[in-house]
Amino acid sequence: MSINMDQLFEVPPGLRNVVVTETELGDVRGDEGFYHYRQYSAVELARTKTVEDVWFLMLEGRLPTAEERGRFVAEVAPLRVLPDEVREILPAVAAAGVAEKPLAGLRTALSVLAAARDLPPLWDADPARRKADAMLVCAVTPTILAALHRLRQGEQPLEPRDDLSAAANWLYLVTGNEPTAEQVAAIEAYLIATVDHGFNASTFTARVIASTGADVVSAVAGALGAFSGPLHGGAPDRALASLDEIGTPERADAWVRAKVAAGDRIMGFGHAVYRTDDPRSLMLREIAQGLGGELVDFAVTVERTVVDVLAELKPGRNLYANVEFYAGVVMERCGLPRSMFTPTFAVSRVIGWTANILEQAEDGKIIRPAARYVGPPPPAPID
Repeated sequence: MSINMDQLFEVPPGLRNVVVTETELGDVRGDEGFYHYRQYSAVELARTKTVEDVWFLMLEGRLPTAEERGRFVAEVAPLRVLPDEVREILPAVAAAGVAEKPLAGLRTALSVLAAARDLPPLWDADPARRKADAMLVCAVTPTILAALHRLRQGEQPLEPRDDLSAAANWLYLVTGNEPTAEQVAAIEAYLIATVDHGFNASTFTARVIASTGADVVSAVAGALGAFSGPLHGGAPDRALASLDEIGTPERADAWVRAKVAAGDRIMGFGHAVYRTDDPRSLMLREIAQGLGGELVDFAVTVERTVVDVLAELKPGRNLYANVEFYAGVVMERCGLPRSMFTPTFAVSRVIGWTANILEQAEDGKIIRPAARYVGPPPPAPID
């Protein structure tokens, strides 16, 4: 199909602020420091509801009644168990490579799951089948990630427990210890707060793939690829590494100035959308302070120093701590290893991805933008 160049629209780099579709799933109001899932404040949901409640909300458009919650939890429980076809390949996947790469392993395992369960293309599936496939992927993702981690550490994977919630199961499956109520509450709030966040790179990737009519796993695997980049989901451990590098509170000022002078990005600060405090960061700071400890006190001190120095050196930029800064602190205080920080993010975000995938599947129209060619003028003679 030829394109009339006069019909092309100029758009900002990265499609910044370009509306590409309509959604009922939620939105981010960056200037206000507010975001929501459907009609509810995401932060308020994180403070008051469970992962299962919000998962139901994203699928059904409303919060469940007590009876509906019970049925939903019972429906999800058996889906957490690893199919034999997936279980058999995990030792080899976990052992691959020098460094631990849980998200890469998850992509591989989910692809095997799709083949073993004959997941149909979204285009060929009815809404009930699409939803069932989405629930399966969300339910089994934490089990796969935790199993890959434990195998990498030379330990045997654990079986998910029906008596534990989604948040408690995640902590148990990774650490092997039954978590405290305080740890569960902290991780539950984090998981809920990161279920969805507007049309970020991974969500947009998932919807582009879903728009082709591909199966649910193909769309989630593409989202995971986008998510693995350090400019997107791969920053919680890097933000905590910055605290290690700073070492002591009195070194923070000089460290920030050196980073700015070198043109380096300070991981855990600044956001593509928010021009004020990231509401997720504010909530996680409060949760971290509730958990307490020297790491938390150090993080709070460093945050204040970084914000003050950035305000001095980059006036008008409004650079504040983002979700990754305190996310790492909270996860470390709850006993999760740093290699599992970004996978923890993925455990919740897969719920948002699949909700977007299901919504996109209802649209039935392929996403097919254009690019402006700026290379040498054709046709060039071929020697």
